Amino acid sequence: MPYFDTASAAPLHPVARQALQAALDEGWADPARLYREGRRARLLLDAAREAAAEAVGCRPDELAFTPSGTHAVHTGIAGALAGRRRVGGHLVVSAVEHSSVLHAADAHAAAGGTVTEVPVDRLGAVGPTAYAAVLAPDTALACLQSANHEVGTVQPVAETAEACAAAGVPLLVDAAQSLGWGPVEGAWSLLTASAHKWGGPPGVGLLAVRKGVRFSPQGPADERESGRSPGFVNLPAVVAAAASLRAVRAEAEAEGARLRILVDRIRRRVARLVPDVEVVGDAERRLPHLVTFSCLYVDGETLLHELDRAGFSVSSGSSCTSSTLTPSHVLRAMGVLSEGNVRVSLPPGTTADQVNGFLDVLPGAVAGVREKLGVSEVPAVAPVADSLELDALGLRCPQPVIELARAIGTVQVGGTVTVLSDDEVARLDIPAWCVMRGHAYLGEADRPAGVAYTVRRLV
Repeated sequence: MPYFDTASAAPLHPVARQALQAALDEGWADPARLYREGRRARLLLDAAREAAAEAVGCRPDELAFTPSGTHAVHTGIAGALAGRRRVGGHLVVSAVEHSSVLHAADAHAAAGGTVTEVPVDRLGAVGPTAYAAVLAPDTALACLQSANHEVGTVQPVAETAEACAAAGVPLLVDAAQSLGWGPVEGAWSLLTASAHKWGGPPGVGLLAVRKGVRFSPQGPADERESGRSPGFVNLPAVVAAAASLRAVRAEAEAEGARLRILVDRIRRRVARLVPDVEVVGDAERRLPHLVTFSCLYVDGETLLHELDRAGFSVSSGSSCTSSTLTPSHVLRAMGVLSEGNVRVSLPPGTTADQVNGFLDVLPGAVAGVREKLGVSEVPAVAPVADSLELDALGLRCPQPVIELARAIGTVQVGGTVTVLSDDEVARLDIPAWCVMRGHAYLGEADRPAGVAYTVRRLV
């Protein structure tokens, strides 16, 4: 069964498995102790730190191992903000950061700090100029991911780091998605990553803090990991994480080139094989193994179940797959379609036959979901009105958009259709539908029940 969700968690790399087993036998003792077993464990820990630091592009004494990537993010943000509290309490993040960064930003705001979110374009990228424009004298820290975890767009880290340096602001880079493919370019100040994203074991994160960056670890003091990650390090997992990072880096150039060809095939063929689909993210500046697309008139959760039954494990940022019934913050920030969203992230070793098998299955799966939802070609009819209002209260994604598609042909060209909806997703998907179908989105207005979204028919 092809597993196409390495952006969530990559399968354990064979080198990680071998290193983990060896370290379980040799690295179980406390590396802080001076007896033989402790010295042996210390040698393993030092070697792992040196290997990981080389991959990151920092000094070994600048790198700490943490219990997870999320722990590294929270520790890095809290420590950098505390270290620069005399400067001010302003934090800058992009609108498409991983939820761990945004949760840390929320906690900072709740404690009295200020947060600015930098918007992104429709491809999911921030503009370095826009980023630089929000840096202020009281900005203590800026955060920017190296590549987006949902759509694969690579961010302009080097240019942003240059702008931050000019303003005297340290930049924290979340490199969880990209570190397995290569080092992060630019003069970043702090960097975080997570081993299970590159085929290491879960439960290991990396936090690099450059020399000269003001950093004050929060919480009770601890002598381990430079005081930045308290507690006894999971040495076998750390050894396996460092060994697998070195291994995937050695394979990255060749494997990345091969997977990029397969992803390009998906990007091209999905748009031809599936009607009413939007492939999102940057087609050029992107991770080599990841592609995301959204299908109109599709329930995302049902589509993922259909693909799972067909033997393909993929993920989604669609609101229809979440308990909150709200779309992914990444897709919302980009202003792209969220319904029927599918993220495909290929693991190393994926074959062309597996990708072709996915492309063979996908059109039928989408068509089957649309049929269950009652989606069909709307017969041409003579327009009967200049304007129309639809009551879609209580209907959930993708039904409000389906109702809009059925109704648009019943008004004159130049006429309007207003959809009254209490589904938060309509705020994103109705404008995205207009872009895809060539109509004009006129805006929204609050009503006593729900929100009214108005569309002008142009074709």
